[in-house]
Amino acid sequence: MKKQNKGDEVNKDFKSKFLSDAEVMKEQLDTVSPSMCLAKWKQVSLHLTTGKNNSCYHPPLHDIDVKPLTFHPSALHNTAHKKQQRKMMLEGKRPEECSYCWNIEDEGKLSDRHYRSGEPWAAMDFDKIVNQPWDQDITPSYVEVNFNHNCNLRCSYCSPQYSTAWEKETNEHGAWPTSTPHNDPKYFQGSRKPIPFKDHNPYVEAFWAWWPDLYPELKHFRMTGGEPLMDKNTYKVFDHVLAHPKPDLHLSTTSNFSVDEKLWVKYLDYVKRICADDNVEHFMQYVSVDAFGPKAEYIRDGLDFDLLWERVNQFLTEVPERSSITFIITMNNLNVTSFGNLLAGINGLRHVYSDTYQRVWFDTPLLRTPEWQSMQILPESYCDQLDLIWAWMLKWRETEETRFKGFKDYEMQRLDRDITWMRNGQKLDAKYLARQKADFYKFFSEHDQRRGTDFLATFPEMETWWKECEQYAKTN
Repeated sequence: MKKQNKGDEVNKDFKSKFLSDAEVMKEQLDTVSPSMCLAKWKQVSLHLTTGKNNSCYHPPLHDIDVKPLTFHPSALHNTAHKKQQRKMMLEGKRPEECSYCWNIEDEGKLSDRHYRSGEPWAAMDFDKIVNQPWDQDITPSYVEVNFNHNCNLRCSYCSPQYSTAWEKETNEHGAWPTSTPHNDPKYFQGSRKPIPFKDHNPYVEAFWAWWPDLYPELKHFRMTGGEPLMDKNTYKVFDHVLAHPKPDLHLSTTSNFSVDEKLWVKYLDYVKRICADDNVEHFMQYVSVDAFGPKAEYIRDGLDFDLLWERVNQFLTEVPERSSITFIITMNNLNVTSFGNLLAGINGLRHVYSDTYQRVWFDTPLLRTPEWQSMQILPESYCDQLDLIWAWMLKWRETEETRFKGFKDYEMQRLDRDITWMRNGQKLDAKYLARQKADFYKFFSEHDQRRGTDFLATFPEMETWWKECEQYAKTN
């Protein structure tokens, strides 16, 4: 019998355990502090290509001091900055860097602070965390890492810090002509300059020195990028797991599924071997895609959507044990009009592949930068479009009869959160909105020129919006 994944379990009212745990954890956190978040202790995202760190992907990255790493490689996680943020949380103060969650909570909704803290990998150490000194080192149980920025795509909201394809383009053509020059090569110098993936990297070196102590404590380990399928470190991790099985580990990668065929075959073979026995508890494949068809290809330049969809089906067919796929749908102003089509495709996959356990998931994080690609600058009519999609999801929500196939309660809660945040854009300062609309036109006009794309041919339904932005660009 296959193990259930997080969020599969439901109570008699058909509320997911994922949501119930978040609600319970909210109350538990409040007994310590109204700003407490276990992710500050138990989770870390390591950006080793620039030597930076954040606890999850919401706060801004901060520098990792390279000096202590030789003797204390766990300082990759336990930075002085992060310890100060922990202290603030214990004192009931809200760290400014966590405003993403505070804004959501101020609307009366559960935030990622509650969801993440409620997950077993964090909740299990609640007592340990609250009873130890704030400045004490702790080993994380949830680790995300990008080893380098080698990538074959130029996603519209990405940068040279995360993509060598972006780096190559900006080095050749310079900054983009927005009100503040965007992705200017001059900006990516010093600590912002990615260490080339073929060069010696002291942060990567420290990670592998830390690995023997880190690996036994891990519950979740996720490799991001760049494009992890192009990274030798990904396969070094895979080899270690095959040599040292860890049946309680949730292992995952994030990919655009657009690498060349030879590399794809190599990767898929590794995943099959890892999932064949009790090497891990579960393998989660995160797939980055924001829209459907040509719109997805426009947002993520270099993507072949049909190839991506073909490989999603291949993965789900050929890796049937201990594996799932999660679509990471970054909510931005270019995916609103095809979001429903993408959800319909995902729902179709659920009906094909999710029979005895949940194999197809999705998440809808909000894009906040660059601001001209934020949903908040769109007219309110676009909010109405998402409202209609939410109503459709409600019609096809998960029930006992549609177990593993319908939309889950927290998926709907997260979209509701996204819509609320988007609608709050109507309250933003008019001058700010004018500048962002102007920059939207300037950026995507340049996008069409540099990359041979055609905005209006791809998004004909946004013609009125495009012309409005064009007028702002003429005066800003």
